Amino acid sequence: MIGAAYLAAEDLQTPLAEELSRRGVTISHWHGRLALSPDPPMRSAWALDTWTDPREIDAPSVKAAADALRAVQRNWAAYSAGHHRRMALVSQRLPPVKPRPLAFPAPAPTSHLGAWTLLAQDRLLASPTKSSPFVNGECHFIEDHIGPPSRAYLKLWEALARFGRFPRPDERCLDLGASPGGWTWALVRLGANLTAVDKAPLDPAVAAMAGVVQRLDSAFAVPVEPVDWLFSDVIAYPDRLLALVRRWINAGTASHIVCTLKFQGATDHDAADAFAAIPGGQVVHLFHNKHELTFLWSAC
Repeated sequence: MIGAAYLAAEDLQTPLAEELSRRGVTISHWHGRLALSPDPPMRSAWALDTWTDPREIDAPSVKAAADALRAVQRNWAAYSAGHHRRMALVSQRLPPVKPRPLAFPAPAPTSHLGAWTLLAQDRLLASPTKSSPFVNGECHFIEDHIGPPSRAYLKLWEALARFGRFPRPDERCLDLGASPGGWTWALVRLGANLTAVDKAPLDPAVAAMAGVVQRLDSAFAVPVEPVDWLFSDVIAYPDRLLALVRRWINAGTASHIVCTLKFQGATDHDAADAFAAIPGGQVVHLFHNKHELTFLWSAC
């Protein structure tokens, strides 16, 4: 019996497997990037998506598979790890689920969505509920290929969409590790007043944007002061970043925090757990993250 299924990001099955093992969760086997477990579902930082109510269903024909899914609910996202032709035929018999790229700023979708796959030619695995509002945890945007100096802005866009909060015009933001300015570019377009901190300079076009103050300094040398939003995409060991975040939270001077935990070599699961244990915070693996996690925190 399958109690839960966890979908890993591309090439990141190992951190997910390590995280689940640390929590005593058994992986019976892998179906592509989908880790199948007999244990009840648990919150996983490294899963793009968690199937929280998986059910194995006999599906002797394409019609039987589609009918079984439609009998449960309307909207289903397909994860194909095999039997691709048969999965395509089943999908054709279901109401189409064609998510459009989000136009930032936009919150994550709220419509109900389940997930399914074919474990075998005649066996279906379907979960009416799952943790991510996106198809297979994949968050896509209408991209800007001209303005931002790097693609890092997509990570920030996704973090804020998942957070369900966005800096308001004239709110004060601090962007640590800002160069070349992908996050700064995205934030000032929301109307925020922003101080960008990095030893390296911003892209000149970003530095010239209205509302940007550039400070050539270390992110760890910035004094704690009142800000509405603290952002960090700085390259630093997670335990050092944890100390920085705790310093700001303990001082009570930041209302919201969004920061990236970057891992070099082995995954520091202890640091990730320490971030996740901070009251009011959550740790997630975004679709646009690589070997890294994102910490989201709000004071209220």
